[in-house]
Amino acid sequence: MERSLRAGRLATFTFFGLNGFVMGMWIVHIPSVEHRAGIGHAVLGWLLLLLGGGAFVGMQLVGRLTDRFGARRVVPVSGALCSLAVTLPGLATDGWTLGAALLVLGFGNGCLDVSMNTHAVQVERGYGRPVMSAFHAVFSIGGVFAALVGARTLSLGWSAAATLAATSLFGLVISAFAAPALLPPASARAANPAAARGAAPRTPPRIWALAALAMMLMLCEGVANDWSVLDLREVLDAPPATAAFAYGAFSTAMTVGRLLTDRVAARIGPVAVLRYGASLAALGLTAVVLSPWIPLALCGWAVFGAGLSGCIPQLFSAAGHADQDAAGANVSRVAGLGYLGMLAGPTVIGPLTHLVPLNLTFLLPVAFCAVAAGTARLLEPREVTAAGSAYVHPRPEAGAVPRRGLEGDADGR
Repeated sequence: MERSLRAGRLATFTFFGLNGFVMGMWIVHIPSVEHRAGIGHAVLGWLLLLLGGGAFVGMQLVGRLTDRFGARRVVPVSGALCSLAVTLPGLATDGWTLGAALLVLGFGNGCLDVSMNTHAVQVERGYGRPVMSAFHAVFSIGGVFAALVGARTLSLGWSAAATLAATSLFGLVISAFAAPALLPPASARAANPAAARGAAPRTPPRIWALAALAMMLMLCEGVANDWSVLDLREVLDAPPATAAFAYGAFSTAMTVGRLLTDRVAARIGPVAVLRYGASLAALGLTAVVLSPWIPLALCGWAVFGAGLSGCIPQLFSAAGHADQDAAGANVSRVAGLGYLGMLAGPTVIGPLTHLVPLNLTFLLPVAFCAVAAGTARLLEPREVTAAGSAYVHPRPEAGAVPRRGLEGDADGR
């Protein structure tokens, strides 16, 4: 059991890294794809909504499929679909074909996102201790590798179509290689006829509350992605090279924070991680709002990323553990609304800049972080699974590997 659980964890790392790499390769080639399709920035902005819409639909559909057939079957198919779909934008020749390509790519990304997070919940249940945040860190690392590889292929003169096709082939190989190590469905599912028939479960109010928190916190993350560099450029008049460090500070702090969060969550619990993490994020972004100095603003963005780093993984974990037999559906609700929140970041902040300076618009995400900190007790389990017992995180299920037997993990966790 110990060997298969470790193999399942490694396979989960693989799919998270693959997802980050595939989507990162698309992002790196956005300018090339835009030029080939012959469209402007405004049209591209509207077409990117199709990417988000496809992801949301994929998330909602694959949640039920994962509960019905098990993540072991759904994750590899989703990985293959996402890998195949990344080829399509490189082949687009106009706005219509690019829109269709982004819709399919978003759908594949949404399917992989929910199914791999559902499998991550299953791995975490087997370990009986927090391991979710490290998976999300590997997703970010996959994006870093995509930036490095993409920069190299662009410098060599490779076309977007050729590079994305190679990315697709790489993803197919990795999906096939990692699939056998995924864990089989939990035995408790066999005792749930409704889940076996694929019946739609009722989503508890607590799951919707967690989804609302995910929407607010991922909107905060989207604000950093889209506006951190502009904040230093427009508000503090920083040089372009210096302004770029704002997003770099945020993303680096978030990645490092996610690598460390599992250890912290094991000691103080997920409620404290969300409460203090969201509070720290609010403090960091408040420093950005008030700072008249570039170094203080950079520190503020770094603190903001460190605070946010562990929050979303705790929400995903809580949703997945609320009901073992509806883990996929519950994760899909939280991931779906969270993804919409990230897309809403530029949509919400942009219009506000017509009323107040850009830095003052950040008081909205500060308020969202404060709400998350004040409602952190939502992470405490209240639902009872079909098997008849609530999951108290962290607690091993029957047959899980004892904690002492896992202390020899290569990553030290």
